[in-house]
Amino acid sequence: MQTASIANIFANMTDGALSQSGASTAGRAPFSGMLKNAIGGVQSLENQAAGAVQGLMTGQGVDVHQAMIATEKADLSFEMALAVRGKAVAAYQQVMQMQF
Repeated sequence: MQTASIANIFANMTDGALSQSGASTAGRAPFSGMLKNAIGGVQSLENQAAGAVQGLMTGQGVDVHQAMIATEKADLSFEMALAVRGKAVAAYQQVMQMQF
């Protein structure tokens, strides 16, 4: 994932929270759609990395640098997804511990 797309994801998350509080965000995708797109992006980068490594190993003209860059992009996007999941689980647990 690129830094700009990560910033867009967080901006969309903020806009979604604002829409629940009464602000208008016409034309925006719901949170579940945004989450599916982000997971799809992670999967796409994983597939690109696998293709680059396969191309490197079979000698199909893929440079070592290209394979490493693709692998690192996939790794970083996966780590980002894990961090977001961890934060979501922590937030859920915190909400469940609240007493009313």
